[in-house]
Amino acid sequence: MASHSDFSQALAKTARNTALLAGSALALGTAMIGYGMYETQKFTLRRETLPLLPAGADDIRILHLSDIHMVPGQQLKRRWLQGLAALQPDFVINTGDNLSHPRGVPALVEALEPLMAYPGAFVPGSNCYFAPQLKNPLRYLQRNRSTPRNSPRNALPHEQMHQAFGAAGWVNMTNRNLSVPLKGIRLDLSGVDDAHIDRDSFAGWPSGSASALRSPHVKIALAHAPYQRVLDEFTRTGADVIFAGHTHGGQVCIPGYGALVTNCDLPTWRASGLTNWELDGRSVPLNVSAGIGNSRFVPIRIACRPEAILVTLTAKDE
Repeated sequence: MASHSDFSQALAKTARNTALLAGSALALGTAMIGYGMYETQKFTLRRETLPLLPAGADDIRILHLSDIHMVPGQQLKRRWLQGLAALQPDFVINTGDNLSHPRGVPALVEALEPLMAYPGAFVPGSNCYFAPQLKNPLRYLQRNRSTPRNSPRNALPHEQMHQAFGAAGWVNMTNRNLSVPLKGIRLDLSGVDDAHIDRDSFAGWPSGSASALRSPHVKIALAHAPYQRVLDEFTRTGADVIFAGHTHGGQVCIPGYGALVTNCDLPTWRASGLTNWELDGRSVPLNVSAGIGNSRFVPIRIACRPEAILVTLTAKDE
């Protein structure tokens, strides 16, 4: 029969083990947060090549930006974005969520100014219209989260931002279509507003002249959030390539496994990168950006570094 002394010793040992486990868990959690904050600053450039142009056409280099989530004072991000102008893209596509702070527009415009010397097009995300709110980060682990409720109290100055983009020549593709001539090719653009807040309305493709289909062209679709209904509509109507963002690549990923969530109904294995979206026998390249920034309330990334993407459209094989 155990003595009172034996029981006390066992109890003390259990308490020590519990404290040790708690301390280890706290240290691990602190280390993960520290690493996650470090990884938000490890900006990367992904390069992709797509043979979509008519035979004999010159390459068209498209720089894809998404989810910048600019906050005043982010000097490293500002300098990195400015440095992307050295790539000398032929066209810039911005798929939204540019802001994370009500006073972020001047910093954003300063960061993008060198890139706005090149032609471009953009669509907004919810964090162009409304500032992110402090919330339980575990909500993002819910696969079927409801659409966020946004209030005019949280409105961001997106008109000021869009005016700056437009003044530089970037085309607002919010629920509209437009043709842009570039290097002897007609870029037929079609974009939608953010499906994550149910603002998307597909406007079809530019009709052009009676001979439009016979002239060299490529159909480029732009969306912020890659919801399946949006991807299906683009694919059904003949898109040649789709650009999207929103997912942050999962933001917190498991090495060797990948994203746990996409914050929409896109499968997690498509959370970032270049894949093919298939519908009724059609297969369309889908480029989903892991994004450049993050909500200022969740300043971490794990196994998912921020990125811009340089997509080179090349001629098809004859």
